Amino acid sequence: MALKKYKPVTPGQRFKVISAFDDITTNKPEKSLLCPTPRTGGRNNSGKMTIRYRGGGHKKMYRFIDFKREKDGIPATVKTIEYDPNRSARIALVSYADGEKRYILAPHGLKVGQQIISGTGVAPEVGNTLPLGEIPFGSIIHNIELRPGQGGKMVRSAGSYAQLMSREGKYANIKMPSGETRMILCACRATVGMVSNIDHSLEVSGKAGRSRWLGRRPRVRGVVMNPVDHPMGGGEGRASGGQPRSRKGLPSRGYKTRDRKKNSSQYIIERRKK
Repeated sequence: MALKKYKPVTPGQRFKVISAFDDITTNKPEKSLLCPTPRTGGRNNSGKMTIRYRGGGHKKMYRFIDFKREKDGIPATVKTIEYDPNRSARIALVSYADGEKRYILAPHGLKVGQQIISGTGVAPEVGNTLPLGEIPFGSIIHNIELRPGQGGKMVRSAGSYAQLMSREGKYANIKMPSGETRMILCACRATVGMVSNIDHSLEVSGKAGRSRWLGRRPRVRGVVMNPVDHPMGGGEGRASGGQPRSRKGLPSRGYKTRDRKKNSSQYIIERRKK
């Protein structure tokens, strides 16, 4: 995966750095795994704007992704590596030995023609999915389940990965991308390898129009609003706004918002770095 820089022949291309898309093998998705996604523009069913700064954007279809990987013992062959407009990572179209086709999150280094498999007793190789109780210590993993059979919920964005540190009883200790270390049941599954498109964080849009293509409208800073609209608004001239706060008045620095009575807190061994 490589990045592409442009000559500054226009203002929008002066700082533009985007993916070269050299890892993508086709631009035609599998029709049987598509469905339309109606755009809401941030409005609810009564037409009221509930999410600001959304609207417009290019039309796109949703790709059904197999996060569960429950077809155990059936080998699958990677047919294509594709772009997905709904996520930062690349996706891979795999064809199982029984003829079924599915999309999966493409791990970094997955190639067309490679075979992958899921289930218990499979080799811990890139792209294979198996229980945490069978993955070797120190392995890089992604698409991790929180409950057995639920499907992968964590570590799914481009370039992210977690690491299996140790096992204690029926729990495995996982170091998350945030630096947090938490316990997850050994019966939960994960996929070996890191998520593809590792250079996604280095991309630079170059112009506001690329954000509009993604359905993001201009975001207004709180300090330029009126006092009726934001706690940091108002004042004579260009006021700094005082203490940084959200629109609802919650401090944006150092204020802990996690519920102290949350049940999952007992599974967190070490908190993420501040």
